[in-house]
Amino acid sequence: MTKAIYPGTFDPITRGHLDVIYRASQLFEEVNVVVSYNPEKKNLFTGDERVNLIKEAMGDWPNVKVSKHHGLTVKYLKAQGAQVIIRGLRAVSDFEFEFQMALMNQKLEPTCETICLMPRENFTYLNSSIVKEIFSAGGDISQFVTENVEQALRTNLNKKKK
Repeated sequence: MTKAIYPGTFDPITRGHLDVIYRASQLFEEVNVVVSYNPEKKNLFTGDERVNLIKEAMGDWPNVKVSKHHGLTVKYLKAQGAQVIIRGLRAVSDFEFEFQMALMNQKLEPTCETICLMPRENFTYLNSSIVKEIFSAGGDISQFVTENVEQALRTNLNKKKK
């Protein structure tokens, strides 16, 4: 059985992420969406909130699960009995970073393979930071995120205003 993990901060999850998850779920017997901690990023949502947002946004996808992890991705990959790391590539500018990470992960864990999936064309410009920026400026993000994510952003923003 080929298992894959799709790690990311997902702060918040976008329709572009969901597109990659869905297509990965068609390629692998099991996909584990892993909410990761990145000390370089200041997250809007906690790890548990992001896990719940993803689960709610996805609904019931039979071969996809959601978890969170703090630490080396390749250690988590091995602990989960997975063989593949899924990464999304939106633009050529993403390639160099992902290429270096794939090589380092393979050095740390020789059985690790990295598969890059490009999102559908209508999601290539989309990322979580842009969504938060548009939302904070009062823009409509309904085409970029699911309804539960939009509501969570609204709730979070209202808390900060108080």
